[in-house]
Amino acid sequence: MTSSRPYILRAFYEWISDNRCTPYILVDTHLPGVLVPQQHVNEDGQIVLNISEGAVAGLNMDNYAIRFNARFGGVPTDIQVPVGAVVGIYARENGQGMVFEAEETPEPPEPTPPTSLGKKSAKKPSLRVVK
Repeated sequence: MTSSRPYILRAFYEWISDNRCTPYILVDTHLPGVLVPQQHVNEDGQIVLNISEGAVAGLNMDNYAIRFNARFGGVPTDIQVPVGAVVGIYARENGQGMVFEAEETPEPPEPTPPTSLGKKSAKKPSLRVVK
């Protein structure tokens, strides 16, 4: 089975937001695929990111990564965090949330090549008048 982490992350994000709290994620920046401003990473290689609707633009949480644009020191920055790099998600106001166990980051699926090169596999759609 696939990892449950991305589903749990989305559920906690929604739960925290629905309760009018600010969702934060704690990220391990040592893992491959993490794109964050390095000047904001602490000495342990971690960064806390505010992923609330008001703090980010274009938030996309899929089964492989969390992607969004945020401002750091007034500079718009594209952020990418593979779900396996998320150490935890919690509400800033009360600390409620979840910490995750370490796991391997799933690789995005390889695109599948077309099965029939240049051949039409389906009949053309047609319309007719019905009275």
